[in-house]
Amino acid sequence: MIALIPLMIGRSIDGILKSDWSSFINLLIVFGLLLIVATGRRIYDTRAYRTMCVELGKALTTRSAEKAISVFNARVLMGRELVDFLEIKAPESMTAMIHVFVSIGVLLSFHGTPATSAGLAALSTLIVYGMFARRFFKLNAHLNSQTEKQVAALESRNLSRIANHFIRLRKQEVRLSDTESLVYGLIFLILLTMLAFNLWFAATQNEASPSEIFSIITYSYEFVQSADALPLALQALTRLNEITTRINSEIA
Repeated sequence: MIALIPLMIGRSIDGILKSDWSSFINLLIVFGLLLIVATGRRIYDTRAYRTMCVELGKALTTRSAEKAISVFNARVLMGRELVDFLEIKAPESMTAMIHVFVSIGVLLSFHGTPATSAGLAALSTLIVYGMFARRFFKLNAHLNSQTEKQVAALESRNLSRIANHFIRLRKQEVRLSDTESLVYGLIFLILLTMLAFNLWFAATQNEASPSEIFSIITYSYEFVQSADALPLALQALTRLNEITTRINSEIA
């Protein structure tokens, strides 16, 4: 429903200009449904995912019984990342994917050129991330390994050892951040190029109505926002894949 709102706004504009209020009324109905679904989902999700945290904590306690407390503590925190991903990142990622496909579909309904532009941008985004996926996995593995040593370092009360731990942690975080910056910069360049092209295309189509121009520009921009969120989700998924592999390796 959220993905269709810009299209419905465009149709409402055309309808109101012609004194036809049916499209506007439909838009208000969708707003009401969104309010009900979003509120109900929030109430349900909080209970469901907090229960997952409890059960995962119990499972990790059993699996990590022989591990040092530093490793055990780190894996409990990593386990919560898994649940947080399911509660927050996974829905956001699915929403982004829906927006991407809806945006391409709506653009295609107006003209094949902006839809093709968006499709090529999406494909290029996946290719760029795919080129760095293995490096992301390795960097997350190094970061998680260092994180597992934190409690032991703190328990030592040794300033030199603690400082050395945080320096190594910083090093891994910087390496991961630098790679993310490079990948996201390339992807954002691709998406902004697509947006500029579609803006030019919409503005030069003399036969396009105001609502059509609005919809093309809006869905192109929405595509950029949604496609830009996908690499973040893929990076989170890569990190969680490493965490899951790390946890499950103990019972292999």
